[in-house]
Amino acid sequence: MRVTRALLLLSMLGLISGSAAAKPWWMRGIDSNDTDFLPPDAAFRVAAQVDGGVVRVRWIIADGYYMYRRKIEVAAESPGLVVSAIALPNGIPKNDPYLGTQEIFLHQVEGTVAYKRLDFGAHPIQIKVTYQGCAEAGLCYLPISKVLFPQSPGASTVQSPPHTWEVIAILGGAGAFLIAGVLLRRGRRLDLPAP
Repeated sequence: MRVTRALLLLSMLGLISGSAAAKPWWMRGIDSNDTDFLPPDAAFRVAAQVDGGVVRVRWIIADGYYMYRRKIEVAAESPGLVVSAIALPNGIPKNDPYLGTQEIFLHQVEGTVAYKRLDFGAHPIQIKVTYQGCAEAGLCYLPISKVLFPQSPGASTVQSPPHTWEVIAILGGAGAFLIAGVLLRRGRRLDLPAP
């Protein structure tokens, strides 16, 4: 009985491992396999930086990979932020067998996004970038979306000391609170019940 179970278990493991090693239909006839392709974050590295009234978004594209120009989008993610459509350079024409003639980017691309803040700086700037690319060897990635927190060049994450007017406002508020407490307390007695 135990021998039968062991043989059954081994045969099931063999079937599972054999089916896991099989190529999907869209990869049949291609000499590469899943391990030949970079993960999306390595194939398409993205970063953003605030530069005056625009956000610069830059992608570094690995060798052997490309990104579709028309699949790149940027949207506001933080409250009170309004962004325009991303301005990109012209791409290189590519005849895609499934999508027709497309503009693509190789190696790197940088786009600019004009923005306007309606929150007067109350929230950090957050943008959502969406993009899609492929490997020349035949694998196209699903659209990728990431939320980025662009910083100004040389921006420090160390909190700066408060401005003079902030200190005055804090001290004034604390003083007003103390004075109000004294004025409200004056003339009132605390009546305790007799023992």
